[in-house]
Amino acid sequence: MSDKLHIGCGNQILPGWINHDLVPLPQVDVVFDLTQFPWPLETSRFDEILMAHVLEHLPDTVKTLEEMHRISAPGAKITIRVPYWNSPDMMTDPTHKAFFNEHSFEYFDPAERHCQERPYYSTARFKIAQKHYYIKVRRYRRVSTPWKQRILEALARHLGAIIWVIEFDLIVLKEPRQ
Repeated sequence: MSDKLHIGCGNQILPGWINHDLVPLPQVDVVFDLTQFPWPLETSRFDEILMAHVLEHLPDTVKTLEEMHRISAPGAKITIRVPYWNSPDMMTDPTHKAFFNEHSFEYFDPAERHCQERPYYSTARFKIAQKHYYIKVRRYRRVSTPWKQRILEALARHLGAIIWVIEFDLIVLKEPRQ
């Protein structure tokens, strides 16, 4: 079996990955409801997880991240892509339940002030390895250079609709299974 999981794949089937969705679409490998915990997946199984445009639809961000942490191997990479909090895409979809900005995942990274001040929010720990912003100029364009990101953050806070999508690469922090 694969050690890579694509959560909420919809019609975007990734070869070599276990493709998950709520609906039994063609080529979906596993079907289950992400709001029902625990997920029917083995603990510490996956070395890589992709969740693109799914987390904003779920009612409990903390429990979802804790479950992703549980099923991930130590050092696994998790990529989460969500609409930026004030983008038109975030505001338009009536099924969106959670909003995210550049600081949202700092509550899970022990190197960040938010996690240090509120360690009781969750026991799941991740290192934020990288952030990517997507801006829309005819089509999405990825911005990963830190100084460009700081400029975009300032503009987005004050003007809105600058950053459309934000992506986080998280590294799972946990002890190896005994």
